[in-house]
Amino acid sequence: MDKEQIYQLLTKEVGLEFVRQEEPMAKHTSFKIGGKADFYITAKEESVISTVLKIAKEKKVPVTILGNGTNVLVTDKGIRGIVLKIELDSIEIKKEKEKEKEKEKAIIEVAAGVKNAILAQKLLQQEIAGFEFAAGIPGTIGGSTYMNAGAYGYELKDIITNVTYIDSQGLHTISNKECKFDYRFSIFSQKEAVITKITIELPYGNKAEIKHKMEEDAKSRKEKQPLQMPSAGSTFKRGKDFITAKLIDECGLKGYQIGGAQVSTMHAGFIVNKENATCEDVLKLVEYVKKVVLEKCGKQIELEVKILGE
Repeated sequence: MDKEQIYQLLTKEVGLEFVRQEEPMAKHTSFKIGGKADFYITAKEESVISTVLKIAKEKKVPVTILGNGTNVLVTDKGIRGIVLKIELDSIEIKKEKEKEKEKEKAIIEVAAGVKNAILAQKLLQQEIAGFEFAAGIPGTIGGSTYMNAGAYGYELKDIITNVTYIDSQGLHTISNKECKFDYRFSIFSQKEAVITKITIELPYGNKAEIKHKMEEDAKSRKEKQPLQMPSAGSTFKRGKDFITAKLIDECGLKGYQIGGAQVSTMHAGFIVNKENATCEDVLKLVEYVKKVVLEKCGKQIELEVKILGE
């Protein structure tokens, strides 16, 4: 089946307004880099996800899942097959009593497409504490769960009770333990599945204290990270016994540039798109940084950003 037939089938089953052909991925990633996707579909309902996965399986079309496009680097050649953008956006909050302590706790069921910043504000208004660390993580709760994102000593695994996902077999819900969370890892890295809903459990707290913590974290990010420039966030993983950004800085690599890609002059752990960088520019710079750090410090550093496309 050729592209036009696939397009006709997708638009028939999903709706013309939700399907685009030859969509530039630079428009949909925080890095502002990337070639075209054959098909780009926005999913605002679980039924759309199920339909797309079914068609993809039957027609043997690859599917790439996209959250807010913040921890990814799309290749210059683009992405073959379907890019499925998750835009499920419901938030449901329930109150429960802890039997032993007689304290109220919040059970939050949040759809995978909800942005962390939006969820953080919703929880703040409800005086729910414990999500402050994630308020400034650029992305969706689904993408953050997929990679077990974290900040300030906390990770998503610390607050998640279970995760619901769709695969070719249907809808499933698994526990925190079954997610096999680790540093920047979950079982979803190894599954052909789409996270649709995350359930988290948090305590109620003092609204003023929650707001203060969020503001302090936001101030710290603004002062230390190049938020005004296109990037994919922290480029490299933290080392087991070293701080990667510190090593890159000590190697004198701040400001080093290849093509339009540059090691941030503000934070050495970030590679930024300074001047219309290509994916090739970024990858060459990544390899150069890895090579220099290995030669000068004897440490092997790993990429945190996920590369998508051919």
